Amino acid sequence: MITVLRIGHRPERDKRITTHVALVARAFGADRILVDTRDPDLERNFVSTCERWGGKVSIKTGVKHREQMKGFKGQIVHLTMYGEELEKGLGALDPQKDLMIVVGAEKVPREVYELATINISVGNQPHSEVAALALFLYKYRGEKMPDFADGRMKIVPDPRGKTVLENE
Repeated sequence: MITVLRIGHRPERDKRITTHVALVARAFGADRILVDTRDPDLERNFVSTCERWGGKVSIKTGVKHREQMKGFKGQIVHLTMYGEELEKGLGALDPQKDLMIVVGAEKVPREVYELATINISVGNQPHSEVAALALFLYKYRGEKMPDFADGRMKIVPDPRGKTVLENE
């Protein structure tokens, strides 16, 4: 089970970025998305995406990040540019255990670094949390992408255009 916990979401400022965090989490194989700020529009739009494109990914907003992290029984990875090198950090994880990935928006409270099992960086430079999540999940899942056979819509790779099929 892979959970992505987004903390510091500010709906008026971070709507697109948090939406992209959720979309990347889904596309790269997460099972559950938690967001610390209540945002019914984000929930509704994300559920609609899953209904159209597939995936059994749940989303819940308005959670308390401390409670989620303290109550989590698996490994907690905090993605930060200050963390352990990606490859080394991945090697320290047990793929048999549940995983929570913490992705911050604004400045992350110090306790997040302490509550995490490991703080991992995809590069020790300023970077996008969306890119960090995508790269981490891609590497963590063995460079495999999930199959969304349950979706009503499917993109067919096309080198010269856009081909979308609707399943019946």
